[in-house]
Amino acid sequence: MLGARDTRFTAIAAVQAPPLWRRLELPTWIVAILMYGGFALLTWQHQALPWWLASGLGAVLLAWHGSLQHEAVHGHPTRWQRLNAMLAGPPLSLWLPFRLYCVWHRAHHQATVLAQPGVDPESYYLARADWQRAGPVSRMLFCAAQTLAGRLLLGPPWMVGRFWLDQARRIGRGDFRHLGIWLRHACGVALLLLWLWLVDLPAWLYVTGMVWPGLSLTLLRSYHEHRPAAEAGGRTATVIAGAPLALLFLNNNLHAAHHARPDLPWYELPRFHHTLANKGYEVPGYGALFRRYLFRPKDSPIYPY
Repeated sequence: MLGARDTRFTAIAAVQAPPLWRRLELPTWIVAILMYGGFALLTWQHQALPWWLASGLGAVLLAWHGSLQHEAVHGHPTRWQRLNAMLAGPPLSLWLPFRLYCVWHRAHHQATVLAQPGVDPESYYLARADWQRAGPVSRMLFCAAQTLAGRLLLGPPWMVGRFWLDQARRIGRGDFRHLGIWLRHACGVALLLLWLWLVDLPAWLYVTGMVWPGLSLTLLRSYHEHRPAAEAGGRTATVIAGAPLALLFLNNNLHAAHHARPDLPWYELPRFHHTLANKGYEVPGYGALFRRYLFRPKDSPIYPY
């Protein structure tokens, strides 16, 4: 039989315990069910839709899958990382093994200076010495990537090419640490290609009509996330977004809040954002980015510090 003191402590614990849906991270599970269910239905019935509608829906679903993978990298929706990897690991975008994305993105969060080349693996800048050594094509691509049009149109093949070239160079140097990851990834890609063959969706159409624009949507989110700045508070952005884009990006547009608390699940970020004193540099929306930077570079590609 509980005494008065035990009863009081039990009541306090009951008040402080988060609700079941939050402990189980049900919003993330719902996103996964809707995303994978939508992907299976769309690819199965793609011939019943106009090509432009199937392409647009596919791009949205693949960008949403990328947002789900980002959640899994940060330990959601479960405390078991292997289960999270199973949930988010299917290679729907074909080009990026999930486990390498984990390594890549965690290194980004551990970078002492965000956006600095050689320190931040997600930097779109070149050190001055590397710029001077770069050829005309490389310079053109780095300059184009500073405009929104260039990032969206040329960014997907350029980013994939840079990543694959880096991996090939590692193997060429005798570094086979990631070979097992690539072999498992190849098995997953083979299963996906088998599914595309069964539903009569040509692989070339899937890549050009869904994977490429889906990656462009992801690059829209990341376009203005980080910039060079002398002070740490000026390096990470907050882009205000409406409900559709916020859901598509799983609130990662509130990037300053995410970097301040990368452990928070996506649906907790808006509330934390409102309590954050340093919100980074704010942009009033993605429409403002289109108006300002569609054909105008937001920065020099040469890292200034």
